[in-house]
Amino acid sequence: MQAHAKTEKVYSPLERTLITIAVMSATLLQVLDTTIVNVALPHMEGALAATPDQITWVLTSYLVASAIFMPLTGYFTDRMGQKKFLLFSMGGFVATSALCGAAGNITEIVIFRLLQGVFGAALVPLSQAIMADIFPAEERGTAMALWGVGVMVGPILGPTLGGYLTEVATWRWNFYINVPIGVASMLLAAKVVPDSVKKIRKMDWKGLALLWIAIGSLQYFLDRGNQADWLHARDICLSMFLFAVSVPAFLLHAHGRRNHQGVFDPHIFLDRNFTICSCLLGLFGLGLYGGMILLPLMTEGLMNYPVLTTGLIMAPRGLSAMVSMLLVGRLLKYVDAKKLIFVGILLTGVGMYICTFYSLDISRAWLIAPIVIQGFGLGMVFVPLSAVAFSTLPAHLRAEAAGLFSLLRTIGSSIGISIVATILSRGTQHFWNQLGGRITPFNPAVANYLQSAGLTPDSPQGLTVLAHTLGMHAQMLAFINAYAFIAFCFMLMIPLVLILKRSGHSERPIQPDH
Repeated sequence: MQAHAKTEKVYSPLERTLITIAVMSATLLQVLDTTIVNVALPHMEGALAATPDQITWVLTSYLVASAIFMPLTGYFTDRMGQKKFLLFSMGGFVATSALCGAAGNITEIVIFRLLQGVFGAALVPLSQAIMADIFPAEERGTAMALWGVGVMVGPILGPTLGGYLTEVATWRWNFYINVPIGVASMLLAAKVVPDSVKKIRKMDWKGLALLWIAIGSLQYFLDRGNQADWLHARDICLSMFLFAVSVPAFLLHAHGRRNHQGVFDPHIFLDRNFTICSCLLGLFGLGLYGGMILLPLMTEGLMNYPVLTTGLIMAPRGLSAMVSMLLVGRLLKYVDAKKLIFVGILLTGVGMYICTFYSLDISRAWLIAPIVIQGFGLGMVFVPLSAVAFSTLPAHLRAEAAGLFSLLRTIGSSIGISIVATILSRGTQHFWNQLGGRITPFNPAVANYLQSAGLTPDSPQGLTVLAHTLGMHAQMLAFINAYAFIAFCFMLMIPLVLILKRSGHSERPIQPDH
């Protein structure tokens, strides 16, 4: 009965509002930091005297650390209580953010980003568990909508905010901005966030080591694979080998400890809704983050848009997602979550499919229209998916389940980013060769194209123009292929949606380990 005590209290609307502000402001900062520095990397590269390969570790170190420590959310919540663990995570995140802003070289900022990922890892799952606890069951859709606004809109608006801060101030303010907001969030959380009952819990250190090796090697493989030409590099082969060995070793070890406490409670995955929703979230993260990196790469790299303009073009997706999530949070009381998820997937898929008709002459209006559709669809998927995942889980498993839920979103996003990067690099090379085979001095279309500029196919200037034009069209076709792949990934979600239980149906009770 102790484990269920925290769900018995009924919170007033004012209490729920203050708790929501406290936990969601911290969550927003954590998810913002996954994308806010993306557009500032070229500036950081020069300021920190780093190479292009080194500067990517600013992103990789944060993602790897976050992924490794997310599954431990339930363990530390049990040992410390959710309030103390939340404040500890907030304080560490704020301190390491300030250190990142003050970093003087590439080594310092990579170490501080690693620590920032460690402290920030629990903020998203903790906030989700707390939001699920303070709202009654009939209002859980609203709770997940408010939570989803922070988790979804943060990464989408990150490049916009990052571009603005970098342009009007300096890249260091991408980190310094966390300090005042984080401190205010901590002070409010210390006053209003409820605590949970502490439980005696031992750590399965062997299982934890195997899990860390599995997650760390997978993240390294995904984050660095494309730059290192995948399995042609020794470190990438080693990381894949470690992942292939550590995963079955962890599963065998967990199976042998069925009656003892492990890194996380395996009974969580007996809940069908949670397991299916976790798989859906992995595909969702793949499509969301894979699609997010395409637009800035295309507009800045191919169409020469300024950083701030690209950020403003991307902003409507976040606004559309916010409207969608708040609307869906209310609709969940009246409409089956499966139907909302299904419609959201179709909208997002259609939005991605429209992008396959892009060309080098596309207008800004046609850049914005599909991402508005995508944003609205993403909101319709994310909120009911989160609500259904936790609808049949008992309260004592929520913090642990939230950590695993967020981990799968992180892994899905890493897979999506890696696949999209590979499609772009390999696709550009493929189309360069395919299109280039038709460009010869004897092709009359080539001569006619250059004649309008007063050039010939055998002149140095003519060859330069042809190479530049060929490169642009090859990249554009690669972008189109990447959008088609992401649209296909969203369609893969549909069969899983069909086997979800209605959120109002209950699973058999899940018993905790003793």
